Amino acid sequence: MSGLGEATRSTLDRLAANAQRDWRTPGLSAGLVRDGELVWSSHVGSARLEPEPEPATDDTQYLIGSVTKTFTAVLVMALRDEGKLRLDDPLSTHLPGTAHGTITIRQMLAHASGLQREPVGRIWESLDAPDEERLLRELGQAERVLPPHFAFHYSNLAYALLGQVVERLEGCSWQESVTRRVLQPLGMAHSGLTPDDARRAHGYSVHPHSRVARREPLFELRATAPLGGLWSTVADLARYAAFVADPDPDVLSRDTVDEMCRPLIMTDLEGWSRAYGLGYDLQRAGDRVLAGHGGAMPGYVTGLRVRRKDKVGAVVFANTTAGADPVALATDLVTAVLDAEPTPATPWTPSRPQPALDGILGSWWSEGEEIVLEVRDGQLWSRLPALPGPLAETRFEADGTGRFRAVEGRERGELLEVTRDEQGAVSRLHFATYALTRAPASFGELAD
Repeated sequence: MSGLGEATRSTLDRLAANAQRDWRTPGLSAGLVRDGELVWSSHVGSARLEPEPEPATDDTQYLIGSVTKTFTAVLVMALRDEGKLRLDDPLSTHLPGTAHGTITIRQMLAHASGLQREPVGRIWESLDAPDEERLLRELGQAERVLPPHFAFHYSNLAYALLGQVVERLEGCSWQESVTRRVLQPLGMAHSGLTPDDARRAHGYSVHPHSRVARREPLFELRATAPLGGLWSTVADLARYAAFVADPDPDVLSRDTVDEMCRPLIMTDLEGWSRAYGLGYDLQRAGDRVLAGHGGAMPGYVTGLRVRRKDKVGAVVFANTTAGADPVALATDLVTAVLDAEPTPATPWTPSRPQPALDGILGSWWSEGEEIVLEVRDGQLWSRLPALPGPLAETRFEADGTGRFRAVEGRERGELLEVTRDEQGAVSRLHFATYALTRAPASFGELAD
């Protein structure tokens, strides 16, 4: 493989080796994707311990647990983009007659519905997951333990129900839908609900005192598969990480993935370092925000972290039930790469003349504050010099003659309107209805 310096690769190797030892997991597999390519991978320990220890490869399958939820969210958003549902549709619109029908699609995607965490019954003790009929029949016994949007409350049950919504709208199984819409377009040939016995890692529970590894059982997830049932590999999940960083329009548009990666509810109310969007977990690591998810199933844990802006992502698998933190390692891998080998700056090039911007650029004033309109990379931006940082900036696109629409930044969605005098010179601007003038003016002067 290429794409990383030897020193960086050595750092990643060391992080993986240390994690496998510290976690006391039989095996650990990890990969790093940059600009759409798998540029590093490591496999420490054993994918299988019996009859003899067997190492993993980039194509060894692991159960990815709740990382599956992000795939379910992708399916829901694809259906939204096709006009087959709205995010604020109540559940009853698509599953008529079911309990908790007032819960919305958006609330379920963001774990903001207040619905109880698990399906009815103790399925993680019995390993008896419900089928579709039982899932919906028993839903009436489920509790709504919190009011909607009161707090982040993780709900596996909500994602099982989203899987049912997908099946009703698609007219096929969730497995068929995710294969057709996501796995096949992304080339994830070794991912799915059914593992290859010759290819999969065995899952283990390691006793915390004796350190003896015991095989964990597999069980059929049935209607709960959309919350955690996919198997994948380093090579395949790296392709998915590349999609999260740089979306394939055959799966979802960039705008939709951007929407999914915007925080809807804080999960860390003290530090404000963690939030949840529409299916993706969002974490601040220093000055960077990473998107992804974690996953845990009996015998397997998974971590996915992507720095979308830099198109760098990491995937981590361990074949142990507990004691491992693959999300933390994935975060460390991404951070190590970007700290050692930052993304190069895009070369600056002069702008071409834009007659539509004549008379608009430069300093303006509103409410006694300066606002500067300027061109960056051929696009119209505004900034507030007195308020440094991204919160002071807005990007615009033309929206008809003499109008520009804010499409990014502080005042996204608002209009910038141009007023010209009889000679065609720009005399005044209005941004979100506020008057902008070339010289500072009081509200009284504006009203005269």
